[in-house]
Amino acid sequence: MDNVQTETIRNNIDKVLDRIQKTAGAAGRDPENISLIAVTKKKSAAIVKALVEYGIKDIGESYLKEALFKIDLLKDYDINWHMIGTIQRGKEKEISAKFSEVHSLDNKKIAHQLNKYANIYDRKLPVYLEFNVSGEQTKHGWGAWSEDLWPDLLPEIEEMLGFSNLEIRGLMTMAPYSNNPEDARPYFKRLRELRDYLSLQFPAEDFRELSMGMSGDYEVAIQEGATVLRIGSALVGPR
Repeated sequence: MDNVQTETIRNNIDKVLDRIQKTAGAAGRDPENISLIAVTKKKSAAIVKALVEYGIKDIGESYLKEALFKIDLLKDYDINWHMIGTIQRGKEKEISAKFSEVHSLDNKKIAHQLNKYANIYDRKLPVYLEFNVSGEQTKHGWGAWSEDLWPDLLPEIEEMLGFSNLEIRGLMTMAPYSNNPEDARPYFKRLRELRDYLSLQFPAEDFRELSMGMSGDYEVAIQEGATVLRIGSALVGPR
């Protein structure tokens, strides 16, 4: 990767961090309470290395084989690897071993396997529960696009809260694609309201983290309470 590319990444980081700070400030929020994950799927290990050298140590990957290649290549760097893509059955062992956090836990069977392997590796694996709050068929996660569906979620969530080697950090969603960031607002609002509902149902648990918002809509996500942003193209360019 040449100097022009690395300088572009540095400038992109500065722009994104500045927008996060300004948006959070305008919303009455502390930007220190908002985490940034750089999404690097289909990007080279050299780009990940540049991000880390400029201070971005939380890296999100969607495809396990690609992620494992980068994790091995960059094993000497201080990186927190986040699984943000759909988890395929049979891949739970490697994910439990290699990733710092999982943002895309979308069913109980996967949760059971992650818990089993996290126990084998003697670790507590932080996870986010993924919800489909739009009803869009291409989206993964527990169906939560209507408040009428929420009570039906409680038995499975209660069961997963009992898994001793999973730490449920919060909730995750993806808004439907749109060129207008405002189109994402109702979906981010719905996830926040679902978080508040679950907090009332399980008062002993901490669901405060909301993993939502990407390059095209992260400012709206911040306004609606996002605590974790998953940003790719705004940092490293389009795929």
